[in-house]
Amino acid sequence: MIIDPTLQKRARRFVLLTVFIYSVGFGIIMPVLPDLIRELTNVSLSEATRIGAWIGAAYGIFQFLLGPLMGNLGDRFGRRPVFLVSLFGFGTDFLLMGVAPSIIWLFVGRSIAGGFGAIFGPANAAMADMSAAEDRAASFGKVGAAFGLGFIMGPALGGLLAEYGTRLPFFIAGGLAFANGIYGYFVFPETMDKERRRPFEWKRANPLGALASLGKIKGILPVAFVYFVWVCSINIYPASWAFFARAQFGWDSKMTGVSLTLVGVSMVLFQTFIIGRAVKRFGERGTALIGMGFGIVSYLIVAFLTNGTVALLLNIINGFSGMAMPAVNAMMSMRTPPNQQGELQGLTGSMSALAFL
Repeated sequence: MIIDPTLQKRARRFVLLTVFIYSVGFGIIMPVLPDLIRELTNVSLSEATRIGAWIGAAYGIFQFLLGPLMGNLGDRFGRRPVFLVSLFGFGTDFLLMGVAPSIIWLFVGRSIAGGFGAIFGPANAAMADMSAAEDRAASFGKVGAAFGLGFIMGPALGGLLAEYGTRLPFFIAGGLAFANGIYGYFVFPETMDKERRRPFEWKRANPLGALASLGKIKGILPVAFVYFVWVCSINIYPASWAFFARAQFGWDSKMTGVSLTLVGVSMVLFQTFIIGRAVKRFGERGTALIGMGFGIVSYLIVAFLTNGTVALLLNIINGFSGMAMPAVNAMMSMRTPPNQQGELQGLTGSMSALAFL
């Protein structure tokens, strides 16, 4: 753990800034990706949507396969080199997509980003290095909040940039990533003590190997199962909400976007300001149960609602559910030795990617 308060503050600030920029870059391309696919393939919108889904799957597959590799490398060489490689992988992804002469380049770019540019594993591992056990849920919550804030701003910025061409948003996203990587090279200190590092083992650098290794730690597997099931359930919401809201409430795209923005803002607020207090009062397990409870109840009520105004209010209250993932992640992190934090966060990244697929 970094002892110097100034260095620790600088490291935390950089980690959160990086997650924010990653999320902004991810969101920037969303409005223009369908148009770029159509430009490269000359297909209909429905066919472009199908291709876009496969491009997203390429990202998820490589994140699933290589997440534990990056995590184990972090446990061997430290967080700093892995973090910087992830940033430059992220930047390379978007520059490749920005200059893409054919559709295959989009698949290559997304595969690189999934394998080497996934920020969450290194970010959470670095935050775990710098946090006492009782503060990890709050630290992971801030990482989630940084992502949520960026994801709110990214699509809006992407929509504005789209007026200047389908490729400009990709160059902006790539430029932000490279600029942040250069900045991090000079300001981001190593967060993992050298004496805590361990030898690299190829047999653990894959999802099954990491699961088998971490499964030897008492209490990890049941919590990991809960984490995976919860991530599966919450991924259903963004995938289906646009269709459900249109059919159930008659909302247009603008109103659907407003509702999703409210959810994002609500989760950012809960993950930033509420989760730390909740953990101190109820503990990680209690906070996770509260978050899941609110999520389950709100989803069940919305399923039978016909009043869109009430649905918007429930979307705001659903910010409580944003506390569940950081709390469950903290439960696993507290059980895991310092020299396996990267391996753990790599595995959670793999589980999240598999759930997304």
